[in-house]
Amino acid sequence: MCGRARCTVRADDIPRACGINDGPIRSVQMDSYRPSYNVSPTAYMPVVRREDGTGGDGAVLHCMKWGLIPSFTKKTEKPDHFKMFNARSESIREKASFRRLVPNNRCLVAVEGFYEWKKDGSKKQPYYIHFKDERPLVFAALYDSWNNSEGEVLYTFTIVTTCSSSSLQWLHDRMPVILGNEGSTDAWLNGSLSKLDSVLKPYEDPDLVWYPVTPAMGKTSLNGPECIKEIQLKSKEKNSISKFFTKKTENQQESARINLLENVKDEPGNQEDTEDATDSKGNNGSKSDVSSLLQEEAGKCGIKRDYEESAADLKSTIDKLETSHAKKKANLKSAGDKQPTLLSYFGKS
Repeated sequence: MCGRARCTVRADDIPRACGINDGPIRSVQMDSYRPSYNVSPTAYMPVVRREDGTGGDGAVLHCMKWGLIPSFTKKTEKPDHFKMFNARSESIREKASFRRLVPNNRCLVAVEGFYEWKKDGSKKQPYYIHFKDERPLVFAALYDSWNNSEGEVLYTFTIVTTCSSSSLQWLHDRMPVILGNEGSTDAWLNGSLSKLDSVLKPYEDPDLVWYPVTPAMGKTSLNGPECIKEIQLKSKEKNSISKFFTKKTENQQESARINLLENVKDEPGNQEDTEDATDSKGNNGSKSDVSSLLQEEAGKCGIKRDYEESAADLKSTIDKLETSHAKKKANLKSAGDKQPTLLSYFGKS
């Protein structure tokens, strides 16, 4: 699809952009041309067509209205330029509005770039698409003429589209037929019908680039360099979903720390477990188990933690627990020495 474009090309540069370099070119109605950064259907744009429309030599620079009005349209009917501002390349030889134009009414449209919108739910973000070296893009197009009830002759055109290139499928499923070299422009303008299929295809070369622009350019009233000024889209990291997962990760870290300390506190409850037992390799069992527990808990939570910092905090906690336990043992031993024995009881009696 192509419904908006930038056409600020100088009139004198349009024939050369379309590959017409032989001598002067005749101009028709070029006083209607108004260069614009935001062109839409119903606007006048310059096109290059063959001199007599029947395959004769020479070319004409003709300013026409964007949005095809077929010649068989009733004179009293109000023209709708938005109905056929694009023509699908796959059906131009089948539909009555286009098939009679293919043999002799082919033309070229030169623009600096075009706009396409990326849909994201209810939001639409426009992108400006152009050549990296800023040379004009040349589109394949068809034109027709229509006589209205007042006897005026109106020339109109439609831009031919094809399926989107592999690099632009993320943006839209259609794109204009871009004629990237003089060979393709000549084939479309002057070539035989048998050669048309070779040019009616997506433009796949990497020199076609794009960037996001202001959504305000969706209004045709905005018409200036600000239409093609690149903007910075908001980072996805700032959205609420990212904040949710960040907060969840912090909660997991705190929960893991609390569970780890509670597990360590529970171990000294059994007097036998508080002894400095060693394994068969001479390693301190309780400290080794705590280190393993720290690593296991961190693995279960799926969180990358600073092991050394956690181990330091844990060692401080263990030292306090061991000190407290030693005091309890000392108190028990001291109290046991002062208790009367059975022998002393009978001795007194």
